[in-house]
Amino acid sequence: MTVNRLTLQLEEIKAAYAADPNPTLEVRLERIGRIEKLVAANEERICKALEADFGVRNPIETRLAEFQMIYQACKHARKHLKEWMKPSLVDTPSFLGSSQAWTEMQSLGVVGIMSPWNYPVQLALVPAIAALAAGNRVWLKPSERSLRTSGYLASLIQEYFHPSEFCVTTGGVDIAESFAALAFDHLFFTGSENTGKKVMRAAANHLTPITLELGGKSPAMIDLSANLPDAAKSIIYGKLINGGQTCIAPDYVLIHQSQCTAFVAELQSAAREQFSNVEEFTSAIDSTQLARWQLLAKDAVERGAQVTPLLPLHENIPNYFTPLVLMNVPADALIMQEEIFGPILPIVTVEDDTAAIHYVNSKPKPLALYWFGQDRKTMQRVIHETRSGGVTINDTLLHVAVEDLPFGGVGASGMGAYHGKAGFDTFSHRKSILQVRGFFGLSFLRGTRLARPPYGKGVERLLRWLR
Repeated sequence: MTVNRLTLQLEEIKAAYAADPNPTLEVRLERIGRIEKLVAANEERICKALEADFGVRNPIETRLAEFQMIYQACKHARKHLKEWMKPSLVDTPSFLGSSQAWTEMQSLGVVGIMSPWNYPVQLALVPAIAALAAGNRVWLKPSERSLRTSGYLASLIQEYFHPSEFCVTTGGVDIAESFAALAFDHLFFTGSENTGKKVMRAAANHLTPITLELGGKSPAMIDLSANLPDAAKSIIYGKLINGGQTCIAPDYVLIHQSQCTAFVAELQSAAREQFSNVEEFTSAIDSTQLARWQLLAKDAVERGAQVTPLLPLHENIPNYFTPLVLMNVPADALIMQEEIFGPILPIVTVEDDTAAIHYVNSKPKPLALYWFGQDRKTMQRVIHETRSGGVTINDTLLHVAVEDLPFGGVGASGMGAYHGKAGFDTFSHRKSILQVRGFFGLSFLRGTRLARPPYGKGVERLLRWLR
């Protein structure tokens, strides 16, 4: 019954799209503007919904990590959309005479977006902005784990948009499974690798094009030339913002043995400097997430890992987890096999740069890589010899904040990209067009005429000329 209802709803949205498949620049910008107004007019209420979901989620963190990304995407689209929509001329071979060739960017139709719970506003609306910029209709399925935020976001979208433009369906796993199986013109998913595989299998039934924004174990590599205090401060921020529940958070650190003790001390100092106020440290989204962190830490300790707390224990805060550094973690520990997605930071010691690069390359390709140091030659080597979705040098997270940089994974960390023009391209079809004209306007020299059967000496001469 659910599948039938969703299928009928998709048909209604596709019918609305078919009635207006080529929205003007003005229409697209007006729709993007409504998203901006939706957020701006309801910032305080959205912050409260997020705090209700997480237990502790500081409004400043929400404004930085959620709202600012949305405003930036809207601003960038306003500035560049007219240029993105223009046809692009391409060169034609000489045998086509004065023929003209060009490409035009066309909307795909109805884009399905499946957004996660960790940044439930930004990761729902930023891809929606790109899809609307490309001229599509959007259907969003937000995560059920951020129940209050997803519900409130759904009510806002219903207030600001007609359901044939941008609609939302909330619900649990059963709804998500049915949603992924619909015949969208493009399906965009952000979440875990395991769920991404299920989404991809469901989409395959309709050969639905898909973008997967996943995650993985993103390394932070500390070179001998690095400034340890600066590196520690950057890594602590990237690791502990949103309670570590960030897909591009540093998952583990690679560092030379000689620097390890000093670096752990710097991490402790940085954590206390930045997150000593418990009201500024985001809690686990729910008890399930908290239990997973406890399991990962317990498993590592039982296998011989040494634990260093980064902050004091606070027992009176729901779903609070004391951030930890783990050293001497065995390679077979669960925490070294799975994406952590929480405030636990394993430290892996290496002999040199070659060993660090080999370690990264022995693992599935990560969504992000962070390198800290001043040695430019080593920096270039790391960039060229490793594979990751993106890289930030001497800081964390910030490559995702540059709208002109495509954001996406590679291999196990995802496929496809968005942000800026990359998002517009993802949700568009680049249509190839050739207008055939003859040499000097002569129709008998136009297009395929000289190559048509019956074959004779004329075709032979043509082949020699084309060689």
